[in-house]
Order: sequence, then C-alpha cells, then structure tokens
Amino acid sequence: MQKPAIAVIGGTGAEGSGLVVRWAHAGYPVIIGSRSAEKADTVAAELRALLPAGHAPISGATNAEAAATGDIVVLSVPYESQAGMAEQIAAGAQGKMVMTVVVPLKPPKVSIAWRPEAGSAAQELQAQLGESVQIVAAFQNIAAGHLRDLDWQPDCDVLYTGDGKEAKAAAAELIRAAGFFAVDAGPLANSAVVEGFTALLIGINARNKVKNSGIRITGIPRNE
Repeated sequence: MQKPAIAVIGGTGAEGSGLVVRWAHAGYPVIIGSRSAEKADTVAAELRALLPAGHAPISGATNAEAAATGDIVVLSVPYESQAGMAEQIAAGAQGKMVMTVVVPLKPPKVSIAWRPEAGSAAQELQAQLGESVQIVAAFQNIAAGHLRDLDWQPDCDVLYTGDGKEAKAAAAELIRAAGFFAVDAGPLANSAVVEGFTALLIGINARNKVKNSGIRITGIPRNE
C-alpha cells in the first residue's frame, strides 16, 4: 500500500530537511515547501543525493503548492514565521493533519520558557488554520544535528500532543518511521509544556557545552 505524501513546509531548514531524509528513506513521498520553488527543488536534489537507491521520491514546490499536494502537512519553521506560513498553507491544509514542529522562543533569552497568548504555538496554529485542520505537535525537543545521518541511532524520545485520535495515530507512525520512540503526551493543550522543554534543553546544552541533549521517558515498555 502506498504511503501518504508528506509536505514539509520549511523542508529547506536543518530540522525539516533531516526529517525529509528520514521519511523518504522510510518510503514516504515528500514534497519540500519553500517560498521559492527553485530553492525547494535545489534542496530536494541535495537530499536525494544523500539517500541510498530505492528511497521514495523527494520533490520541491512553493509552500502553497506543497500543502495542497501533500496528504499530511508538516510545519517546520521558526516561530516568528508561523503566522505568515499559516496564511500560505491554509487553503491546502483544510481537512488534513498538520504536524507542527514549531517552538516559541523569545530572543535574546531563548533558554527561558515563554508562552504565546494562545498558550502554545500549536494552539495558536490551530486558531490560524481553523477547526477542519487536525493539529498535532511533535519533534519540538529534537536537535537537528544528526537527523540527516541515517546511521545515527536516536537515544531520545519524541513527545507528541493533539486532540484527534486518528491524527495522533498518524503522527505516531511518522515519529516511528523517523527512527524515534513515540510518547503520547496528551491533548494539544499540553503542547505548552512540551514546547517549554526546548528552552530548558537549550540552557542545558549551553551549560554542559553539548548540542544534542534530549528527553527520554522511563517506565514504558519498549519493543526494541
């Protein structure tokens, strides 16, 4: 059975491109969205070159085109770009699951947790895209550095939040396809907590002079 196509809005960035590589390797067709279709095409070619033969197709498009084409939409952009990106993908995202990787950080103190007025960036995105879109938040606490390296074995978990049962099941499948252990962290309101962990991890990285600290949930049986 053919796997759903994933539109990665912000797929030219560090985390977005890493997820593109992992999902294409796992057999998911991926459309990279960018403001510039030409840039998206260039990055798509670069990422295809990183993968062994037999991977699913990776193509490039504008953000609006990618959102309209994909069966699932993933938003991986800086928080300050979220509102503008939401406008670009709103029409194409209707009736679909949108996974957001966005984290609200407030410079210059990005190691201090900060919440937008809606409670979280994910809740804000829900309001921006409307009720017919099923928002799931995931991958907020994952460092981008090793994602493109398919030989790297993650030693951290991905916490995901959302209000729709089917959307969360689809998100968990994508998390596992990317090589991570998926942990259901509850309703979308809990995304405020998960997003806040990112600021904590930034501070932990700085104080310990590392780049890839992460979160692992203990006590859950794993079939590894």
